[in-house]
Amino acid sequence: MMRGITKGFPGVKALSDVHLTVQPAEIHAIVGENGAGKSTLMKILSGVYPHDSYEGDIFFDGQRQAFADIRDSEARGIIIIHQELALVPTLSITENLFLGNEISRGGVIDWAQAHERARELLQRVGLSEHPATQVGKMGVGKQQLVEIAKALAKKVRLLILDEPTASLNEKDSAALLDLLLDLQREGVASILISHKLNEITRVADAITVIRDGSVIETLDCRGEPVSDDRIIRGMVGRDMSHRYPVREPRIGDVIFEVRDWRVHHEQYVERQVIKGVNLTVRRGEIVGIAGLMGAGRTELAMSIFGRSYGRRISGQVLMDGQPVDVSTVQRAVQSGIAYVTEDRKGAGLVLNDEIFKNISLAHLEGVSSGGVIDGAAEFAVADDYRRAMRIRCASVRQAVGQLSGGNQQKVVLSKWLFTQPRLLILDEPTRGIDVGAKFEIYTIIDQLAQQGEGILMISSELPELLGMCDRIYVMNEGALVAELPAAEASQERIMRAIVNNGEK
Repeated sequence: MMRGITKGFPGVKALSDVHLTVQPAEIHAIVGENGAGKSTLMKILSGVYPHDSYEGDIFFDGQRQAFADIRDSEARGIIIIHQELALVPTLSITENLFLGNEISRGGVIDWAQAHERARELLQRVGLSEHPATQVGKMGVGKQQLVEIAKALAKKVRLLILDEPTASLNEKDSAALLDLLLDLQREGVASILISHKLNEITRVADAITVIRDGSVIETLDCRGEPVSDDRIIRGMVGRDMSHRYPVREPRIGDVIFEVRDWRVHHEQYVERQVIKGVNLTVRRGEIVGIAGLMGAGRTELAMSIFGRSYGRRISGQVLMDGQPVDVSTVQRAVQSGIAYVTEDRKGAGLVLNDEIFKNISLAHLEGVSSGGVIDGAAEFAVADDYRRAMRIRCASVRQAVGQLSGGNQQKVVLSKWLFTQPRLLILDEPTRGIDVGAKFEIYTIIDQLAQQGEGILMISSELPELLGMCDRIYVMNEGALVAELPAAEASQERIMRAIVNNGEK
């Protein structure tokens, strides 16, 4: 139980008198918009923020706790798994499982016993990998399961998962949720933070809604099913009957075209990853690319954008019917193409730098004179985007890493809009963003299309593509296997095209 939790940071109160109760062996979901205070609350519970840095009380097993650090909370069986996994990719599964918690005899690591214990833990989470397997060579879904196995090695009693399925495909997400249900049957309680409401309603016994640092309500899911709309109303404080802006497309001539685009794997050059892709985007049109993970969507986008991915690339890119040079990122940008990466923290932003420096980063020429950056101009440009994009921040001098996911995404969009692109490629533009911020991003995308820009949108969320796009390409195994106008597209038709590889 957490009672009366209040915590502030300079200039903002993150949590105000929050109460949270989790029953034994309960799966308790916490939902709210980015910046609502969910992660801050869990960092307090897990000892990341020590007991003297907040007001209020934590009770576990009926006893008041005063965690000085994360080791204190882990000693009581409270384990947190963050969205950014805390695994060392160059180490083996066994080494990761017992890092800092080594199995030793006489001061020497007992590798035989460690591997045997690792096998037992891997079996519990449904992994068949050898304990000596290097973690970095495993998929993200399996790495998540290794994190849970690591928690089991520490005799977890309360497992906290912060956006555990944000980077997983549907199959891996389902496996992880099934594991939570298995752990529940073994007596392990879980706290699940997620923006994927369909996953929450599938497994949660209770849902606590947090808005602006305060608990709005706790919903009991054991009786009547709780609808997504009911949860959203609590999260954003209003009904969202329309998840997507009402669009009135004004589609013009073809602005962007790719002809017979072929790309080979970066390491295994003999393997063709993109196989003769042809596609077009018209002025003012939002075109989607659907496909399962591994279909080649990101590889296609990155190879077009300055050959950021791939080897032995061939084919043509045209703007307004004229071939353009996209052989480097700089030339792609000069040709009017921008790419918003799916990995905003790793590749889209410099998290330690201020907002204004991130916004100008892709187009320094726009705030420079004679090769020298004009600081006042740079600040003014960023402040204009802050207002236009409604970026919630103390000022544009704030470090971008301190912003919520939705506001970070707005900074990434601002950075590329400052280059004045004619074609904007969006790769998973709303990943890890709450429903309220998603609507704001959708509105921005719609406005850009209304201004005549072409939009190429990659998303793993089929409802998102169906709600936003005028036309959808379906991609499978590196090839486009179907093209569907919005009026003819449905989740069933898209999945059928994938399964049948475009054959009717």
